[in-house]
Amino acid sequence: YSTEYNEPVADILKRGVLPSLSLTVPILVCGVFVALSLALFSAAHRGEWQDSAVLVGSTALMSVNYVIWVLAGQFFLSYKFGLFPVWGYESAFYLVLPVIIGVVSSLGVDVRFFRSAILDEMYRPYVLTARTKGLSERRIMIRHVLANAMIPIVTYVSLSIPGLFAGSLLLESFFGIPGLGSISVNAIHSSDMSVVRSVVVLGALLYQFVNLATDLLYAALDPR
Repeated sequence: YSTEYNEPVADILKRGVLPSLSLTVPILVCGVFVALSLALFSAAHRGEWQDSAVLVGSTALMSVNYVIWVLAGQFFLSYKFGLFPVWGYESAFYLVLPVIIGVVSSLGVDVRFFRSAILDEMYRPYVLTARTKGLSERRIMIRHVLANAMIPIVTYVSLSIPGLFAGSLLLESFFGIPGLGSISVNAIHSSDMSVVRSVVVLGALLYQFVNLATDLLYAALDPR
């Protein structure tokens, strides 16, 4: 039982699961899609100005602190220009700005890692064989290079999921989203140890589940 709310902890966590998933899942899916697209584009133009532009942009994104993205997004996009609401969870539109911030804040690191994984595969013999057979560059990059680079990419994404869960603590607190992150912060402030322990156990179970799912994906991606 929660000492703060005087009700079962399970009921409190159930209320926070949906808001947290509606925030973290779009951040994960959109972030991986955008980062992979930019990494493929950059690798396909390695050594050209397009590649340099992506690398410079990625480095710039990596140089900005997570909290700065939150504060700058709220100040400029919400307060100054009024494009997004700054607080609440009344509709899906309230999640747009937090999702954008979540994607942009990790985009630099993701793009550079994905680009390295793709470049490791681009100069292997099977790529040269595909080119001599006359396959298009688009098909080679997506069907062959990306498919063989997915093992390190899946590993990287799986390791970033617990960090994404931790990052939602800040986003939910700053944007008033009643998810597990907001519940955790409130529980820490009020010394509600039953809720704190439950959230820690839930995070540990999530980590184990992600590791199991990753191992199963390895078998699907590489039948050998």
